[in-house]
This record gives sequence, structure tokens and C-alpha cells, in this order.
Amino acid sequence: MQLDILTPEGQVYSGEAELVQMPGLDGLFEVLKNHAPMIAALAEGSMKVENQGQTQRFRIRPGFVEVLRNRISVLVESAEAEAA
Repeated sequence: MQLDILTPEGQVYSGEAELVQMPGLDGLFEVLKNHAPMIAALAEGSMKVENQGQTQRFRIRPGFVEVLRNRISVLVESAEAEAA
């Protein structure tokens, strides 16, 4: 899946992902390949991105996510990589 993380300041991340875990308003949820289309609100928290055995984490502030045709667009107030 293609993942793009965008803030008002610009693009924070763009690349492939096999699993994306995000903090929704009602708790954590995950998106895998071929997920049904959806739009959801995101809460402040930690977002996990897994691809080819590697895990990256981003600290995000509130926003929204759109999932459509194996493309995930995350639009948040701010996002920064967390230390491993």
C-alpha cells in the first residue's frame, strides 16, 4: 500500500507500508492491504508503520485518514518520527 503522511507544513512520509496502525477517536485501529474504503478522524498519539520487517513510529496530532484503493492519506496537524 502507498502511505502518505501530510501536515500543513508539507509531506512527512511517503512510501510503501504493509500495516499501518493509527490512533482513532475510539482507540487504535489497523489498515492492511485491500482494506475497504474509509475516512476516519484521528486522535493525538503514536502511529505505527510496518514494511518488510521494519517498523517506524510517528507521533501525530489530530487529523483525518482516507483509505482508498490501497492508498492511505494521513492528514494531521503535525507528525514527527519517534526514536526507535
